[in-house]
Amino acid sequence: MNAILRSAPAFDVARVRADFPILGRQVYGRPLVYLDNAASAQKPQAVIDAMAGFMESGYANVHRGVHYLSGTATDAFEAARDAAQAYVNAGRREEIVLTHGGTEAFNLVAESFLAPLVRPGDEIVLSEMEHHANIVPWHFLRERQGAVLKWARIGDDGALDIDHLAGLIGPRTRLVAVTHMSNVLGTVTPAAEIVRLAHARGVPVLLDGCQAAVHAHVDVRALDCDFYVFCAHKLYGPSGIGALYAKAEHLAAMRPWQGGGDMIREVGFDAVTYADPPHRFEAGTPPIVEGVGWKAAFDYLAALDRDGAHAHEQALLAYATAELEKLNWVRIFGRAPGKGAIVAFDVEGVHAHDLATIVDRRGVAVRAGHHCAHPLMQRLGVVSTARASFAFYNTFEEVDALVDAVRAAREMLT
Repeated sequence: MNAILRSAPAFDVARVRADFPILGRQVYGRPLVYLDNAASAQKPQAVIDAMAGFMESGYANVHRGVHYLSGTATDAFEAARDAAQAYVNAGRREEIVLTHGGTEAFNLVAESFLAPLVRPGDEIVLSEMEHHANIVPWHFLRERQGAVLKWARIGDDGALDIDHLAGLIGPRTRLVAVTHMSNVLGTVTPAAEIVRLAHARGVPVLLDGCQAAVHAHVDVRALDCDFYVFCAHKLYGPSGIGALYAKAEHLAAMRPWQGGGDMIREVGFDAVTYADPPHRFEAGTPPIVEGVGWKAAFDYLAALDRDGAHAHEQALLAYATAELEKLNWVRIFGRAPGKGAIVAFDVEGVHAHDLATIVDRRGVAVRAGHHCAHPLMQRLGVVSTARASFAFYNTFEEVDALVDAVRAAREMLT
């Protein structure tokens, strides 16, 4: 046991764990060790209480009603937009489109911004480590409009080859769409440099921030990106809501995507006019209760020592990596400098799904599979991996439980 690696920074893990009621439960008679945070994080009591309280005494539909509850519900929902704006330092609240999740945000950019611009042979630059949500919408444009997808390489350590990416940006590039932090490898990309390179050639940039927004301070104005996608359920909030940051000039020029209530100005028999952004892109009844929950999550994070939380997550990452490396039959994927608190690995002679099933019986929840990243699995030369992903409420003892469970699974299955 490495005492140096286990020396925790000045972050009160016990206190924050008390805020998350699910962490006190047991699974199969063992304490829950929840290491699937990259898929979805657990929720603090403040989020649970905010959503329950709103449904008990504050719920109504928003934006349309003139009665008291509709007005107060509208204020509560719109507060989520303000909180999202502040969280990523957007210049204007109108630059935040509230969506039904990160996936919808990518599809919105594809259909509303890019589809009208793409001609056969036009190019979209991605990286080999993208999540399917930042791949499939561009494949739609490939299938339907003849777009060409160009793939920036990653090195054997999982770092993005920025020179290769730069070489892919040409006169027919219409968008660069890359992750800010890989959901599999934890790789943090040089986002500001990517934006600089693309903008020098007149190409807009979309950043997938669904992981990075959890672990780092995000400033979209400093990054100067054109689009930034993030979502609530990884940020300790509810599922079913996310956000697209987009520069105001892009939103003003983008056509509506989905039609219905709330995104219109006037509808007649022969014509329709549309609302200004962001409501132009928010058709129908929005995720109202989820918005209230996300606002509570933002408030919770605002009161947290986020620098201390980050340092704690990095200490967990270093300790888990060192302990897993002691097992000479474990292979770890992703060694890029400055990576986030995610460890993807495989065990010699054991399928990742079998491994995850056995460790689950010991109370340890990890993810196994392709992690919605088939191209990355092909690049790594594997079918699947196991993935342990850490949050600020995880502990060194939980890392020990993971390593012990992996060791027991190997003994059982080989």
